[in-house]
Amino acid sequence: MGKIGPTELLLILAILLVIFGGRKIPEIARGLGEGIRSFKESVRGEKPASEKPAEEKK
Repeated sequence: MGKIGPTELLLILAILLVIFGGRKIPEIARGLGEGIRSFKESVRGEKPASEKPAEEKK
């Protein structure tokens, strides 16, 4: 108990698809990824990638 199995994961994804539609899900995932990246950078004390000089970006 307590773990999400493949069946539950598929059910959650199907519900998200019905609620948000196929076009909105990539936008939501992109925003979530940017939020997580920003959080990790702030925890590490790094500047966000948008504020770093061009030569430091790889």
